[in-house]
Amino acid sequence: MTLRALLARVAIEHRRVLVALGLLAVVNVGILALAVYPLSLKVSVSRRRADAAAARLTQVEHELSRVHATLATTEQADKDLARFYADVLPRDVSAARQQTYAHLSQLADEHNLAVTRRTYAIDDAYKGRLQRLHIDMVLTGEYPHIRDFIYALEASPEFVVIEDVSVAEGSRLESGLTVNLHLATYFRSDGAHGS
Repeated sequence: MTLRALLARVAIEHRRVLVALGLLAVVNVGILALAVYPLSLKVSVSRRRADAAAARLTQVEHELSRVHATLATTEQADKDLARFYADVLPRDVSAARQQTYAHLSQLADEHNLAVTRRTYAIDDAYKGRLQRLHIDMVLTGEYPHIRDFIYALEASPEFVVIEDVSVAEGSRLESGLTVNLHLATYFRSDGAHGS
């Protein structure tokens, strides 16, 4: 008996089982095509959406942490600025004049310099929460003393800014150098007292 004849005989004898198995195979293919495959497409789309949402969530969390860091930095800057206004700057023009007048005289004396002229002027054009007090000062003395005076002024806790320095050699009658200093300090304007 040949293989073909054997297969034909098995098919005839087990026709019912083979037909049932064939119907089951067709039903399985139908279920796969009509239910499982569309569901797998939906799962794949849902997985891509979930991955995109997770990536966006990570991005938003990073942005949120940057915002919190910026907020903390801003709050610290506000505290530092309030402390600067309260502890460093003079409260008004009279305190600014008193603080700088005594301080500059003391520094000049300590560094063997003679103060030949000193003037004060408020900068009315300066706007904002602070006002600027200009100080023009002329000193005479030796170069090392002038250098040490400028260093001491820059290192001192009083808030005085050196805006310009010009040096001229003294005449035959004077020994040493003449230094013109243009200084400034700031004080709180009336609106800044509550800061």
